[in-house]
Order: sequence, then C-alpha cells, then structure tokens
Amino acid sequence: MRSLPLAFRAGLLVFAAAAPVLADDHWPAPVQALADQGLTIHAEFSAPGGLTGYAASAQGRELAVYVTADGEHAVVGTLVDAEGNDLSSAPLDEHVRAAQTAELWKRLENSHWILDGDPDAQRVVYTFTDPNCPFCRQLWKEVRPWVEAGEVQLRHIMVGVLGQDSPAKAAALLGADDPASALHEHESGESIAPSAQPREIEEQVYDNNQLFEELGLIATPTTMARDGDRLIRTQGMPDDEHLLELMGGAAP
Repeated sequence: MRSLPLAFRAGLLVFAAAAPVLADDHWPAPVQALADQGLTIHAEFSAPGGLTGYAASAQGRELAVYVTADGEHAVVGTLVDAEGNDLSSAPLDEHVRAAQTAELWKRLENSHWILDGDPDAQRVVYTFTDPNCPFCRQLWKEVRPWVEAGEVQLRHIMVGVLGQDSPAKAAALLGADDPASALHEHESGESIAPSAQPREIEEQVYDNNQLFEELGLIATPTTMARDGDRLIRTQGMPDDEHLLELMGGAAP
C-alpha cells in the first residue's frame, strides 16, 4: 500500500458500509462515506476480480479505491497482478493526474508572466521568478542555449517573496515599457530598481504571489513543463538531469 494522507491512514485498508445501497444514485455507500471524509472522487473505472475502481484524490495525493462485488466494502491502495504489475497507476494517470495537470497548466497560462524567447517556440516552460533570487538568475543563464535556439519559450511568473523590495522589483519588471528587455537586462546583471507602479500591475504581483502560495511552493525558481499529461516540476535550481528534462532534451 502506498503512503496515504493522515485522514486515510491506519484502519482504512478495508472500509465497510452499513448497507450496499448507492449514494448520490451513483457511488456505492463506502465510496460515498470516503467522500464525506474528504476524498474527492474523479471517475469510476473497470477493475479485475469483480472489483470496481474509483480514481480519487486527497490533499493533493492520488488514490485508487476498489469496491467489492457486493458493494459493501472498499479497499484503498494499489492493485497488482500476479507478476506484481501496478494496475492502479494507469487509471490514476487518466482520470486524476491528467485533469490536475490540465487545470494547473491553465492557471499558469492565466498568471502574469514575462516571455523569454520565441513566442512560437514549441516547448513552453513556466518558472516562478523573484527579482532578488540568485538561483533564478542562474537558471536564466543556464537555459540560454535552448531559448536562443528558438526551441524553448520560458515564461517568468514574477513573484515577490524573498526580500522586502521583491514585490516592487517584480512590479517594475512587469510594468516596464518592454518587460522582456527589462528582464533580460536584470538577469544579465543590471538589477532593476524598485519603483511605484499602477495598482493594476501591483495586483498582478499579488495574484502571482497568491498562486505561488496556493500551489504550496517554497522556493524560487520553481519551474514546470509538460510531457504529455505528465507535469514536470522542480523547486530550486534544477540539477543537470532535471534541467534536461524540463528543456525537453539536450542543449542545441
């Protein structure tokens, strides 16, 4: 069994329902009971051995729930076959992780970012950037080969979370006449000075900070890319292996 969120640990390997009735005209009673405890049920899927599977999540973790044929009991965990193959991962990829990735990607798209690179570059990478972050500057330098070759567009979601003047500097970059050029100069070493900006720009920084917090991030840069329905994410300066994964391959 995989590690479960606290609310679903110890004693939840098998959940017995009072009666095998359907809840909400769809979910079996044990599944509804888990939902009442905080589990989010995303979809039903077929499972072997007379079981019915349910793709679920709790506290950002994906969980598979298997209901017995009588509808009275549910098992929470990973289902394996006789060879030890994981039969739960694929349904969770399809019904939970893919939807979560798409939803998160849309939130990143709708955030306030500065484009670094060719807007027609096929690979899109988002990174949360604080103007006072030395590792953000290091990342900017490390990705130059991919960006300058037109293979990657790096979208800097400007946040102010590290220093007292970080929000003002982030606003100054977002509010510049040419934000891309201003960011280029800043990361090249000509640090931007904090300056008063219109309320709209200041609110953009605030919104980005809220997104940073809501996603539970703790470090800049935090960088994200997609590999199909799979989300690639690193917090802090990525090592060489993770950098290649984020960029989609070796430097041109």
